[in-house]
Amino acid sequence: MDPERFAQVLRDLPELHARPRGGIFIGLVDDQPAGCVMYNEQSAGVAEFNRMFVSEAGRGYGVGRRLLNRMFDQMIEDGYQKVIFSSAIFLTHARAMYEAAGFTDMAHPDGFPNEWKPYVYFMERPLLG
Repeated sequence: MDPERFAQVLRDLPELHARPRGGIFIGLVDDQPAGCVMYNEQSAGVAEFNRMFVSEAGRGYGVGRRLLNRMFDQMIEDGYQKVIFSSAIFLTHARAMYEAAGFTDMAHPDGFPNEWKPYVYFMERPLLG
């Protein structure tokens, strides 16, 4: 992504993930920011989370799991029935956490560029039941 486009994405984050159809959560370790996750509405009844990050210093404290659980609770309160996300194949360290949280693989969405498919995976999880 070119620097100008990246700067625009950063400027748009608060609006893109704004309440009432989205949310931004910060995870703490010893009262210090150690991680974050954001979500927004992808389609009717479906939320998409992205920008999940836990710092190196924050790993091993359950920050990622707590962020996911808090986000799931808010998504349910918001009326979502399902959550989806995508991630880069090379980001292997979090996949076990996603699977333990109930996510399963899903197909790439229609229109997803074929040249990116070997590098990105998609997962989904029902929010109720």
